[in-house]
Amino acid sequence: MKKNIFLTWDDVFSRIEYIKKKYKIDKKTKIYGVPKNGMILSGFFNAINVANPEEADLILDDIIDSGSTKKKFKKLFPKKKFVALFEKDSNVDWVNFPFEKKLDEDQNDTVIRLLQIIGEDPRREGLLDTPKRYLSAFDEFLNPPTFNMTTFDAEKTDEMIVQLDIPFYSFCEHHLLPFFGKGYIAYIPDKKIVGLSKLARTLETFSRRLQNQERITNQVADYLQENLEAKGVAVVLKARHLCMEMRGVKTSDTNTITSKLLGYFRTDERTRAEFLNLIGNHRN
Repeated sequence: MKKNIFLTWDDVFSRIEYIKKKYKIDKKTKIYGVPKNGMILSGFFNAINVANPEEADLILDDIIDSGSTKKKFKKLFPKKKFVALFEKDSNVDWVNFPFEKKLDEDQNDTVIRLLQIIGEDPRREGLLDTPKRYLSAFDEFLNPPTFNMTTFDAEKTDEMIVQLDIPFYSFCEHHLLPFFGKGYIAYIPDKKIVGLSKLARTLETFSRRLQNQERITNQVADYLQENLEAKGVAVVLKARHLCMEMRGVKTSDTNTITSKLLGYFRTDERTRAEFLNLIGNHRN
């Protein structure tokens, strides 16, 4: 499961010193900081900050994520050194710099501008604290509690373990509107079992992001299969999408069902039928 990293100032300064030594950066080195975190970080190098990459000896960014920023600058300025303070690996979802928590006013201004674009007056009483509340709500929702996927010996248990009616909430990545519903998760142990709460935690973790329902279904099933090494895993999600109910075709009370079946649930018809019957009988 990917994780968020929260850097301290000690982490940042330690990395700055490492880069200064590695690239022999001194007071005469000209640094161009990539907007906007690169610009902030360049100020800590005790070097010459320039506003144009063409004048720089070194182009500085905060982090290499997808690598697109580096490719762009290397293409435009192939002879310039491009350095990032950190490079994100595949196990990291997001890296948070310590100064980013100090940008509340800038972040609030972004929401204020959005309110103005949609024709609202951000100065009216009901909206005065809306930017702060909006950002706080997303910050809470997009950072679910972490948990350890602790497993136990299966003790020759090979019966189907099923958990039904697990509530979940997510946000459609296309319209930033909620979709929500219930999950139905089952697995057949081989050598490992897991506490039932961890099934719900897994669904919660992958739901509390900007998502689509199909991806959540696949991610939950793959994660459980990888960690439990089960004989089979089944995940079914049933959800209502407000992006479809509030806008577009405006079809209310419509449910979307997605499923991912692995192992015995996919290859054995009787196992699959037993699971689907449990869901159907329970909902009836």
